[in-house]
Amino acid sequence: MGAARRTSNALAAPTLAVRLFKAGLVALVLTTLISAVAGGLLRANASWTVLQHSVFVGRAAVWHAQLMVPGFLGTVIALERAVAIQRRWALAAPLLSASASVLLLAESADLAAWLGVGAALVFVAVNVTLVVRQPLAHTWLLLVSSLAWLLGSVLLVAQCSLDAVLPWWFAFVVLTIAAERLEMSRLMAHAPSAMTMLVAIVASLLSGALVCLYSVALGGVLFGVAMSALALWLSVFDVARRTVRAPGLSRYMALCLLGGYVWLALAGLAWTGMAVGCPGRDLALHALGLGFIMSMVMGHAPVILPAVARVKLLYGPWFYAPLGLLHASLVLRLFVGIHQPELRTAGAVLNAVALALFAATTLASILAWHATHRASPFRHGS
Repeated sequence: MGAARRTSNALAAPTLAVRLFKAGLVALVLTTLISAVAGGLLRANASWTVLQHSVFVGRAAVWHAQLMVPGFLGTVIALERAVAIQRRWALAAPLLSASASVLLLAESADLAAWLGVGAALVFVAVNVTLVVRQPLAHTWLLLVSSLAWLLGSVLLVAQCSLDAVLPWWFAFVVLTIAAERLEMSRLMAHAPSAMTMLVAIVASLLSGALVCLYSVALGGVLFGVAMSALALWLSVFDVARRTVRAPGLSRYMALCLLGGYVWLALAGLAWTGMAVGCPGRDLALHALGLGFIMSMVMGHAPVILPAVARVKLLYGPWFYAPLGLLHASLVLRLFVGIHQPELRTAGAVLNAVALALFAATTLASILAWHATHRASPFRHGS
């Protein structure tokens, strides 16, 4: 994410073909996200007629995890990295992963799985390129995260259970975020033992994912403990501990990050409990997928979106509204509604509202910046 500040003139060439490609890719990403959210609402027992009687929403509910993690998040991360390395061939990764999501909705799951492998392979090549350019700790960790995506996709093609695949997919996203934060934390002085601890945590996380192939219980315990340990490491060593005292956008980003680390720790505890037979699958998956990952998305978007999409936005305190709603709705869904299905469903609906509100806030901020500066909101993206 941080590397995307070095945008590519080649990728931004003002040709009709490039503009059409970008528009098509954005349409695929939005289709994937909307489908994944609609499918998630159906899984959460939302009673809306449009959800319950839609064939496509039904399919999205079946493939909810695949649409959300490698489909949406994988596409967005791969797109950012393609911009970072300034190579058009790297755009094959987000194009393949986004296309795989469309094939899922068209009931071509086998072909979608193979496209997912292709996307991950290209993405590994992208990260190899980054390591060659900058052989630093965070780029090596990015490469490891891309290999986790690839392994999860290969396991899906091999028709392994979702319990064996999900840890790899989540490891991909979690380690990508950790790598980006590691890049930023270079601004802070750390004891040599800090990196040793991080390596041990990453090794434990990946070992847990591997063991899940043979024992979901044992692997899940190791995976969950490693997630909680990573949350603690990030809370202690992330530069957000300092920037939370700064004004404006820096404080907003820091609060997104620090709040996300709390959810990551809770997800680790819930994942550990789930592995040994305790209830709490919803808590484990959505404290991680929404509480942690979406908090990271909300925190980084005001910086990453301008770099990737070549637009500018006007930051303001209104960004706290979707962030606050996301956290409040998760508390309602995962804790208050734990024994009350109607409250749990209401929480899930408000999760979706929070994501929609964030999208609307971001779009309004882009338009507000360009209105203030009397510029076309699309001139920088052409």
